[in-house]
Amino acid sequence: MRRLATIAALLCATTGWSQEWRHYGGDAGGSHYSAAAAINRDNVGQLDVAWVHRSGDADRPAELLRNSSGQATPILLPPAAGESLVYCTPFSEVIALDPGSGERRWSHDPQVNTASLRPFRCRGVAYYEETRVAQGADCRHRIFANTYDRRLLALDALSGERCADFGDSGEVSQYGREKAADQISNSSPPVVAGGLVINGSAVIDFRLAEAPRGTVQAFDSLTGELRWSFDPLQGKEGSGAANVWAPISVDESLGLVYLPTGTPSPDYYGVNRPEAIPYANSVVALALDSGEVRWHFQHVRHDLWDYDTPAQPILFEWQKDGASVPALAQPTKQGFIFVLDRRSGESLWEITEQPVPPSQIPGEKTAATQPKPIAPPPLLDPFLMPEQAWGLTPWDRGDCARQLAELDNLGLFTPLSEKLTLMFPGSLGGANWGGGAIAPGGGVLVLNVNTAPFAGRLVPNAQADAAADGKDHPTAGQRFLVPMKGTPYTVELGALVSPLGIPCNAPPWGKLMAVDLVAGQILWETALGSIHELGPFPLPFHIDWGTPNLGGGIATAGGLFFIAATMDRQLRAFDLASGETLWRYTLPVDATATPMTYTYRGRQYLVINAGGHFMFNREAGDYLYAFALPDQRRSQ
Repeated sequence: MRRLATIAALLCATTGWSQEWRHYGGDAGGSHYSAAAAINRDNVGQLDVAWVHRSGDADRPAELLRNSSGQATPILLPPAAGESLVYCTPFSEVIALDPGSGERRWSHDPQVNTASLRPFRCRGVAYYEETRVAQGADCRHRIFANTYDRRLLALDALSGERCADFGDSGEVSQYGREKAADQISNSSPPVVAGGLVINGSAVIDFRLAEAPRGTVQAFDSLTGELRWSFDPLQGKEGSGAANVWAPISVDESLGLVYLPTGTPSPDYYGVNRPEAIPYANSVVALALDSGEVRWHFQHVRHDLWDYDTPAQPILFEWQKDGASVPALAQPTKQGFIFVLDRRSGESLWEITEQPVPPSQIPGEKTAATQPKPIAPPPLLDPFLMPEQAWGLTPWDRGDCARQLAELDNLGLFTPLSEKLTLMFPGSLGGANWGGGAIAPGGGVLVLNVNTAPFAGRLVPNAQADAAADGKDHPTAGQRFLVPMKGTPYTVELGALVSPLGIPCNAPPWGKLMAVDLVAGQILWETALGSIHELGPFPLPFHIDWGTPNLGGGIATAGGLFFIAATMDRQLRAFDLASGETLWRYTLPVDATATPMTYTYRGRQYLVINAGGHFMFNREAGDYLYAFALPDQRRSQ
């Protein structure tokens, strides 16, 4: 309890940290933290809607809206750049708003090609002051935005007009645009530092043995010229991807950029890529100015589970025994948090080697072991035996026990075979792109976790259903087939549920956790989400058993953690010290984005994008909600 009290005091203390939100993750290191404290534990229950903005996407054809996800986190520009709130829609339109009223100031629609099967999404934009442009001139202050069809845009932050000196009339066609958006796109914002705009990519999962390569590129922030590129595959043939689809972090004081790299293609079959690919499934630190590798840490070897690095590396100061170490925390899908010295990549906790079961697929050879930190503890227990089956009745519990008994299940890192295999956690995690939030001084990371089990197998192509649909990761209980072109197999994936559609493990099926990275222990955990809307008919009361969740949360100096992310339309405020729910608000649709907060003209606002998510199979929308405490100035 003394540790929790100390953390609470640190959170509420006045710090030098910004009350603004100029980066997707709050700052360049992805802390998801704000020093704003006007909204706090004592008054958060008074939060109410300050304004609502609609992007206009609801007027698009219904089939397009259903194939989209509102994932953007806005940023607040500094006064010299117009002090607008800027975000992007799933269809790559960039919109600037008045932060006090939500009224539109300008917008730029790049008119992306929507004739695509892949879902539409955009997580954010980036701001940069280009000091090579004169004060007061156009495009001194720039917004950089990725489009769905792989264009990098440079816009004047004050007007939304394109920066004519950047690339071809304000845009650069990025590597891989010769491939359709069905194969390679962008979802996360670029990162801008040291006069460079650095970009990863979102590459198609599962379907191709040789997917587009996940090359990371750095462009000159003034001219758009390519300055350097980095291929995580290092030229190896027979594979692709290992792309950086999650947000990137930067430490300009060290001159390093930190890449969370993904899985080589195809995700579940490694016979075509038998050689080690050390920069895949890794945190890779590159020199900011040159793109040269300074260090790397690989958290999955020869990935056969789609355990790519799902979240922005989180930079913080590790303070222990009187020493302070520049550190990096990397949450993973497999439920680990690796804590590294961000100068060298050395783990600050001892790493053990976990043996891996051998593959039953001809020609496949799993890595002998996988790295596992001795601390912090895993975010979920990957063991799920038939006797642990859960159900509402003996009937559905018995069916889950039967399913579990029939699965291949040797624990974490059991490779897929031609027999149905437990995937726990599945490719949603564990942790996912929402990442976590960390306040200065305490070393406590708060993050959301998925805990519902999945199952999958490799089906010989001759036996696969010709109607395989190639959807993305499942969350709503469906099972589907995804052909892996260039391999002998089609992968079958699905949630492990009872005949009632309920996960076969005990709740919670989504949870929120506080992890002390320095002490190496879990401080608290609580269910995240209610299932009251997920049955055949909605219930008038909450059932807090947790739900699958996508999106992230933020911490504030007011001692609060704000998060939506769930399948129940709720935005919640939790007490950072205890995990107690202090406030919640029901939105029109699910909000699968990370919120942000800022102070404008003396008033603190909380903003969340509520657009739904194509994977949740629920209603979509085009809302941006802002909340604030009652404005006492107007009542006087």
